[in-house]
Amino acid sequence: MRRRFFVDRFESDSAVLRDDAADHLGRVLRAEPGQLYELSDGQHVWLGRVEQVVLSKQGKSHVEFALVESIVTPAPRLHIDLLLSLVKFDRFEWCLEKATELGVNTIVPLAAARTDKPLIAAAAKRQARWERILLESAQQSRRLRPPQLAPTIEPNEAFAASSAALTILLSERQASPSLRSVLAGVSSLAEKSSVTVSLAIGPEGGWTEAEFAAAQARGFAEASLGENILRAETAVIAGLSILSFALSK
Repeated sequence: MRRRFFVDRFESDSAVLRDDAADHLGRVLRAEPGQLYELSDGQHVWLGRVEQVVLSKQGKSHVEFALVESIVTPAPRLHIDLLLSLVKFDRFEWCLEKATELGVNTIVPLAAARTDKPLIAAAAKRQARWERILLESAQQSRRLRPPQLAPTIEPNEAFAASSAALTILLSERQASPSLRSVLAGVSSLAEKSSVTVSLAIGPEGGWTEAEFAAAQARGFAEASLGENILRAETAVIAGLSILSFALSK
C-alpha cells in the first residue's frame, strides 16, 4: 500500500512536498525519481510521481511530484468531535494519535475543573507539537486530512458550542446508563447519510457536579463504558470504537 503525504496545494499538473515531510521522504524512505506516492491537499487525493528530491541541512528540503491520476476518496459519513480533558502530556499525545487513526474530525482540549493547573498553563506552548502529531498520524492512517485542533477551553464553553446531532458525556457514576443503551435509543441515526457526534471525556478525578449540570443543560447524554474506571486513553479508544461500530454503515 502506498504512503500518503499532505501538500499545501496542487498546481495544474504538479505538487511540492516541503520541510519535515520532505526530509522524511528523502532521507528515511530514500525516495527516488519515478517512485509513486499518494498526495492530499485536504480536499482531493492524487497519485504523484517523484520528479526531483532536494535535501537541505537548513530545513528547506523539498520533493517535486508530477501528478499522475486523481484518486477517488469518499467523504467520511461519521463526523466526531472529541472533547478531551487534558491529562499528562505523554498520555494526551497518545490519545491524539489514536483519535486520529480512529477518524475524529475535531479535537477540543478541555481545561476541566479537576485538570492539573500546570497542564493548562503549558497547553498553549504544545499546540504546534500537537498539530504535528495529528498530521503525521493522519498521513500514516491515510486520511484525507488531519483533524482540526481547537484551542484549550473550559468544558462549559465546549458543551455550549457543540451543534452535533448526538452529544455524549462519558461518566464514571454508577447510575449512568451504558453507552450501548444510549446508542440503542438513537439507532435511527445509523440510517442517515451523515452523522455528527460530540464525545466528551473527563480528566483524572472525573467531572464535577457543575460540569455534569452544564453538560446536561446543553443536551449531552451521560453514558458509562462499564463498571471499571478507565484511564483517558482507554476511554478514547473504547468510546470511539463503539461509536464507529454503532453508527457507521
